[in-house]
Amino acid sequence: MIEARSLRKVFRGGARGEVVAADGVSFTAAAGRVLGLLGPNGAGKTTTLRMLATILTPTSGTALVDGIDVVRDPLSVRRRIGYLSGSTGVYERMTAREMVAYFGRLHQMSEERIERRTREIFALLRMEDFADRMAGTFSSGQKQKLSIARTIIHDPPVLVFDEPTANLDVLVARTVVEFIRHAKDRGKCVVLSTHVLSEVEALADDVAIIHRGRILASGPLPEVTGGRRLEEVFFDLVGKDSGLSGEGAAGGGEAVP
Repeated sequence: MIEARSLRKVFRGGARGEVVAADGVSFTAAAGRVLGLLGPNGAGKTTTLRMLATILTPTSGTALVDGIDVVRDPLSVRRRIGYLSGSTGVYERMTAREMVAYFGRLHQMSEERIERRTREIFALLRMEDFADRMAGTFSSGQKQKLSIARTIIHDPPVLVFDEPTANLDVLVARTVVEFIRHAKDRGKCVVLSTHVLSEVEALADDVAIIHRGRILASGPLPEVTGGRRLEEVFFDLVGKDSGLSGEGAAGGGEAVP
């Protein structure tokens, strides 16, 4: 459902001059599976996801999303993808129901379908209690649920989530994790970028480890780890790519620094 083909993104200008944010990124993500995209801050995860979502145009290379080329036909890709950004905001003067309906109309959905999908999503994400409140009164967890709801209102076959559980309390994070499992069970293709290695071990079928804009390893999780803990494999690969020992790169902990 997603095939990244040598994606490269170069940002030019500014104090740092030329910055290569993604350097020949290639991987595949299949329907009914979750791919975990792992890397430290600045590794190129968000840039890669934004190219998949057609927010950024690749400097070179391309990707297919549900068989559609992101460079040649970005509009058709947007109809087939749900993209949740780590910096997604909400319209504070809209209720949750109004905002989800607004995005449904942007996707040219009928009012009947919007109403039906809204009921399904609000039940799935446990949003009924605040469905008709102004979003400006929401907690961070409620805002994240609303962001997910508007992302999936058109029921896209491909879901791309950038740090969906960041800064959420454990109960809301669990709801998001349950939703990702539900999406996988429905045959969706899910790409999940996260710092939390335990989430990848719990959710992902496949993994791609990115560092300095390059993919260091990718494939089914058992093949990439080879029976070792994902944390050990991750820090070993990133440490070697950084010219550090595995011990010096790791530093302990569950989350990627």
